Amino acid sequence: MTDKKSPGFPELDQHAEFLPTRPIPSNELPRQVHIDAEMAVITKHHERIAKAIAMFWGHRDCVEYLQQLLLNGGDGFGKTRIGFKHEVVAALMNLIELHEINR
Repeated sequence: MTDKKSPGFPELDQHAEFLPTRPIPSNELPRQVHIDAEMAVITKHHERIAKAIAMFWGHRDCVEYLQQLLLNGGDGFGKTRIGFKHEVVAALMNLIELHEINR
């Protein structure tokens, strides 16, 4: 038997390139990732409202629309509702904050 290394496989050393990695903290993710995550929550429960938000996104009226959803319970198009689930309320509030950053 010869004392040769296996062909095609590099030697495993503990160089800097092989140090363990860590997940990216939430606050380091790109802003669009946060927007997409919040929109996914809203789309899951209220697809029509998510489409309206997407249509208004980037316009100064968007924050007013989001606040109206939260405060009045209606969507401004004659559709009233009893209320939103907690996760939807959180997503709407986060979108208000994310939109204001964009101003």
